[in-house]
Amino acid sequence: MRKRPNSSSAAKSNSSTSGDTSDKKGPQNSDDVVVAAKRSTFVVLTLFVLVVNGSWAIYHYQFESLPAPLSAVQVGKRGFSELEAIKHVKALTQFGPHPVGSDALDRALQYVLAASESIKKTAHWEVDVEIEFFHTKYGANRLVSGLFKGKTLVYSDLNHVAMRILPKYATEAGENAILVSSHIDTVFSGEGAGDCSSCVAVMLELARGISQWAHGFKHAVIFLFNTGEEEGLNGAHSFITQVLTKRCLLHPWSDTVRMAIDLEAMGIGGKSTIFQAGPNPWAIENFAAVAKYPSAQIVAQDLFSSGAIKSATDFQIYKEVAGLSGLDFAFLDDTAVYHTKNDKLKLLKPGSLQHLGENMLAFLLQAAASSHLPLGKAEEQDGNSSRDAAIYFDILGTYIVVFRQRLANMFYNSTIMQSLLIWVTSIMMGGSSALISLALSSLSIILMWISSIAFAAVAAFCLPLVSASPVPYVSNPWLVVGLFGVPALLGAFIGQHLGYLILRRYLSAVYSTRYRDLSSSVQADIAKLDSERWLFKAGLIQWLLLLILGNYYKIGSTYLALVWLVSPAFAYGLLEATLSPARLPKPLKTLTLVIGLSFPFLLSSGMIIRLTSIMVGSTVRLERNPGSNPEWIGNIVVAILIAAIVCLTLVYLLSYIHISGAKVPIIIITSILFGLSICSVVGFLQAFTEDTARAVNVVHVVDTTGKHGGKQEPDSYVSLFSTTPGNLIKEAEKIGKKMVCGKDKMPDFVSFSVNYSCWIDEDVLAGWDKSDIPAIHVERDMMDENRITEISLDTKFSTRWTLGINMEEIEDFQLKDVGESEELIPLGGKTIVDGWHIIQFSGGKKAPTKFSLTLSWINEKHGPMTRNEGSRGERPLLKLRTDVDRLTPQTQDVLTKLPPWCSLFGKSTSPHTLAFLSSLPIVF
Repeated sequence: MRKRPNSSSAAKSNSSTSGDTSDKKGPQNSDDVVVAAKRSTFVVLTLFVLVVNGSWAIYHYQFESLPAPLSAVQVGKRGFSELEAIKHVKALTQFGPHPVGSDALDRALQYVLAASESIKKTAHWEVDVEIEFFHTKYGANRLVSGLFKGKTLVYSDLNHVAMRILPKYATEAGENAILVSSHIDTVFSGEGAGDCSSCVAVMLELARGISQWAHGFKHAVIFLFNTGEEEGLNGAHSFITQVLTKRCLLHPWSDTVRMAIDLEAMGIGGKSTIFQAGPNPWAIENFAAVAKYPSAQIVAQDLFSSGAIKSATDFQIYKEVAGLSGLDFAFLDDTAVYHTKNDKLKLLKPGSLQHLGENMLAFLLQAAASSHLPLGKAEEQDGNSSRDAAIYFDILGTYIVVFRQRLANMFYNSTIMQSLLIWVTSIMMGGSSALISLALSSLSIILMWISSIAFAAVAAFCLPLVSASPVPYVSNPWLVVGLFGVPALLGAFIGQHLGYLILRRYLSAVYSTRYRDLSSSVQADIAKLDSERWLFKAGLIQWLLLLILGNYYKIGSTYLALVWLVSPAFAYGLLEATLSPARLPKPLKTLTLVIGLSFPFLLSSGMIIRLTSIMVGSTVRLERNPGSNPEWIGNIVVAILIAAIVCLTLVYLLSYIHISGAKVPIIIITSILFGLSICSVVGFLQAFTEDTARAVNVVHVVDTTGKHGGKQEPDSYVSLFSTTPGNLIKEAEKIGKKMVCGKDKMPDFVSFSVNYSCWIDEDVLAGWDKSDIPAIHVERDMMDENRITEISLDTKFSTRWTLGINMEEIEDFQLKDVGESEELIPLGGKTIVDGWHIIQFSGGKKAPTKFSLTLSWINEKHGPMTRNEGSRGERPLLKLRTDVDRLTPQTQDVLTKLPPWCSLFGKSTSPHTLAFLSSLPIVF
């Protein structure tokens, strides 16, 4: 900052020495100019402390503060009581795991049916409550996107409970309905307190309250308690599209549904957040108008739809198959417990159900009484165009902002045009030096990203070398701040500082010519201050580029780029900018940073912490094909995510460091924090605990693949493998029993393969019989112009199986139930992934076990389009896995000795505790 001698006020930037009226640019007397290119270390460190503590406070307020649970007395007949809902959760979890086909699921269904009947008895006298316990005999679910691409999901013998609530004396209300849906079934590995007994409990308590309000409704409300969701969204599919009888009649209520609300969980408890909405924005707009504790983030929707989050919900069925619009809610706390033994009632946070219940009750009362409910399917609705898609986000869990894409386009285009105009004008006024300075400051951004990612990635790569687990932060997610956040910050600072030094050197050369009359020290200080300003403005360039890209691809979360661009730019323009090229630069004001970053951090810091926590929790199930990736790959993903967050959010703050004395303290502090974090994971903090367990599977495998038509004995062994990165040596030592670990046994479980495991192959003949082994027989092989092969499949006792069909050899196929002569999968419409089409079958106790498969081979005259001739001899024609819900003695023994920090993990593709593997070669 330049000052007159003995004066407290700064001279005007274009003034000359005393009495001089020269029109030359800049000061003409170096004795009159003093430039202070320095900033207080204390100020910089204080800013960092404010960012860290402020972000944590925002996250806590936005996502951790839950409403108090209310009793039935407090809410009365018409309100929502968590204390009543929690009774349902307790009852359902007492049944233990209740997957499709289990006795426990039958008991859970009967409980929900009884609770529904109780609601019917106590309903308002002007309200009709209709209850159906309906059965689905067959169905085939074929989705073309997401997790189930390349699959046909076949289901049989599913039971569901549906409850419709509508006014007794307004029969027209039954013509249009709002569907509220969730699933009763769980995976085999957990009791499902979060996923999704909590959702079912909320629905039952909502139904009780709605039954006292519905006499004033214009539309019906249907509560669907389905089963089969965990096996591939089958319950929702059967309600919307499939059969109650052999005549393929739709469920009589399904055709009246105009909007679908899905309740889900990818963790246990916490605030239930809207993470999918639309396509029509009516639902999210009305939710925003009435929700008491709104929680909604379109960022989560973008991540989910991009495939970054590997999951699927019933909302996909309602949206893609039925063409409905609506909302998708999910509990997202403690995602590490998802589908494990720790999805249990004691981890369900008080207030979680109250939060979802009150929001849902207010929304249903608004929607069911509205005369503006969208009546068409999503593709028929006027609001279904991309320009009318909703952009939505909540502010501190108190307010929710919703606006249409067309309005967002106006904001984005206007901001982009104004930004480009300002930059072009600035460069034209500044000349070639401004253009080169812009290029060099942009280089500092590139160096910042490269260095930040490199530092974080090196830490991620080295972590498995010093820690017992490659992911030692799962049970203590805050450790990622020290393990990856600190290296990313240090790398970002070093990279940006390198760019700063290059830029400063260039500007020093420019100013040595421009300000010849100033001393060399003053010229150097001017270069430092101007470099600081260019680095700050480079942050604006970074966010402007993201805004342009987001606007071009119509990404919903582009609003974040708008906020991170406009707010700092406004603060800079208000407090720092000048149109005079002769004005000497001053240090950036601290107030500029405070004003510029307050709103962006308020809007996004809590969400960033939330999404990072979800990503950290998801590492326990990162390995979709266990052992196929290096141990450090999960760390690299988390490290890059955190490095990106650092570079995006701290780019402005980092520009304040370079002229301060905080450089060395920051390097020392970050080094100490990183060292303490490493010591913590090496010394005393455990990667997994009993409540945050490692996801494993224990499967008794009976493998007959490659032994078609031979007399060889099946290969029988008990396998232990994990979807969590890292070896299983420690777990194997706890189990004992001569368990061997390595890659010698790499079973193909059809939908995925296990490339690393531990196994026991001694005393493994008990608990199963050769009669349990599924049978694959070629009944007829007709070599006409088009080769047709008929194959019989007998899955014996198994009603849960997976069949892979080699589509490099087969053009099409048809599957039938032998007993009923019912076509389950018709010809045509098959999608292929990696040369395979997968049939995933699940059903109840009465599901068929004998099938006829008709294969139409690719016509050799025309040649297969996708055949890999080199692999033809290696790939079978068919590969089959059948699951049996049975514990063999050896499996039971391993489970008994399984360390407490481990838990069985279930998903639709996971084998149960006894699995049979079979195959049919191409040349049979």
